[in-house]
Amino acid sequence: MPNLISRTCFALTIIGLSLALSSCGYNTIPTLQEQAKARWSDVQNQYQRRADLIPNLVSTVQGYAAQEKSVLTGVVEARAKATQIKVDASDLTDPDKIKAFQDAQAQLTGALGRLLAVSENYPDLKSNANFIALQSQLEGTENGIAVARRDYIDAVRAFNTALRTFPTVIWAKTAFSGEKPMAEFTAATGAATPPQVKF
Repeated sequence: MPNLISRTCFALTIIGLSLALSSCGYNTIPTLQEQAKARWSDVQNQYQRRADLIPNLVSTVQGYAAQEKSVLTGVVEARAKATQIKVDASDLTDPDKIKAFQDAQAQLTGALGRLLAVSENYPDLKSNANFIALQSQLEGTENGIAVARRDYIDAVRAFNTALRTFPTVIWAKTAFSGEKPMAEFTAATGAATPPQVKF
């Protein structure tokens, strides 16, 4: 009989510990980390979509505004630089890598703005069906970038908060002591207003 009582106590203790662990936030840190990584993938997908649109946009503009060679070259070079900087999930805790990525994307945004401003000087270009379609896709992509960045920032904020708040801070200091806060995007100069694409 004492053996049955000790087994029952042991089983109840295991069940109690399991319930305590499941409600104490142990799984919160890896769950939030994976959500932030997934949101980062969304950010990269949106930037890649924009990079993929640029060659067609440059070709279309080039057909109408070949004399704007410096603007076209600037866009191509900014795209090349932006696509060379790779930030994977393991780099999300390095603010310098995130900043380099963000700066390259900001340069590309500026170059695109200059390219699109050129279109104002070419009425035939502004009415070209390919150009109109590319402009629409670019606008949608810019909106997608804004949404993906916002979602990433929210996911990183949740993860970073979990590393510093009770009860998950206990796990952050013990079982997940190697986890560092993830880097967020920082607001670029003039980021209070979203970039506008005008044709």
